[in-house]
Amino acid sequence: MSTSDIARLDDTLRATRQSFDKIPVVDIAPLMDGSDPEKVAGEIRWALSNAGFMYVKNHSVAGDVVEAAFERTRAFFDLPEADKMALHVSNSGTALRGYIEPFGENTDPGKTKDLKECFDIGPETAATGPFFGPNQWPDETRLPGFRDAVYGYHEEMKRLSMVLLSGIARSLDLAPDFFESRLQNPISIQRLLHYPPQTGQVDESVIGIGAHTDYGNLTILAQDDVGGLQVMNRDGAWVEGTPIPGTFVINIGDLVQRLTNDRYLANLHRVVNTSGRERYSIPFFIDADFDAEFGPLDSCVSADNPARYQTVTCGSHKFQRFVNSYAHLKENA
Repeated sequence: MSTSDIARLDDTLRATRQSFDKIPVVDIAPLMDGSDPEKVAGEIRWALSNAGFMYVKNHSVAGDVVEAAFERTRAFFDLPEADKMALHVSNSGTALRGYIEPFGENTDPGKTKDLKECFDIGPETAATGPFFGPNQWPDETRLPGFRDAVYGYHEEMKRLSMVLLSGIARSLDLAPDFFESRLQNPISIQRLLHYPPQTGQVDESVIGIGAHTDYGNLTILAQDDVGGLQVMNRDGAWVEGTPIPGTFVINIGDLVQRLTNDRYLANLHRVVNTSGRERYSIPFFIDADFDAEFGPLDSCVSADNPARYQTVTCGSHKFQRFVNSYAHLKENA
């Protein structure tokens, strides 16, 4: 959702949310080992109802897997501009794989230019179409180990995302495998991000990434130690997503807010890097099958909270959001 969409949430719904000055931390070990999944579900319920964000710890992803992905991320963005532009996202058409230069994608285009550069991959597929197709990979002789580290990380995130979605399902009193039927061949995007530091007077016209909600189901974010992530609380204040070693930052996207009829919040967030250092982060986006339908659950609709959304398919909803952000898709549209 855009900032204007968030503003339209009615006062009654706003009043049901508690504000926060820190993003909650959830220990998911009892979910992963089965010792107390309902305790974790309760903590997820509070986090996603009120913040839309949480840190998770004890997630079982090995630290060397994360560090290898960060090391190759930094090496990729150190390549000459010509090498990166040879892998430009426009080469991939609607598959949306490859490099995006600074200001090449703008998430809140009516207000902000995004001072970031990106590299996106997804599942390796022969068939092509929106969000699916072959990845563009840098030359292995120029960047050895890149493909193994980055695609290996993508596969680890797919595994973790299914665990987290089972916890979200439990938090809604649904069967733990509720999401699985929607994720037989899911859209997923593994993104590498580089945010140059900003100095001097900084305003919303140019920041790392403008205020936005994520488009799909679930995001798993690995941060370096620089900081800069900010999440809006219910008082309209920006809360810092301060890096916590050994954790991932988790947030839900528009489709889960739609599914829960606004019970859970796809929250506004942005990045402002005034640290004086280069910032790197690695978000993983897990969505659903292209044709998977998302509309309000019956259990989230009542006389006091009637259905707020029509049913949409994952792929069409997400693709329209990308058309609004990418110049080459606008031209083709």
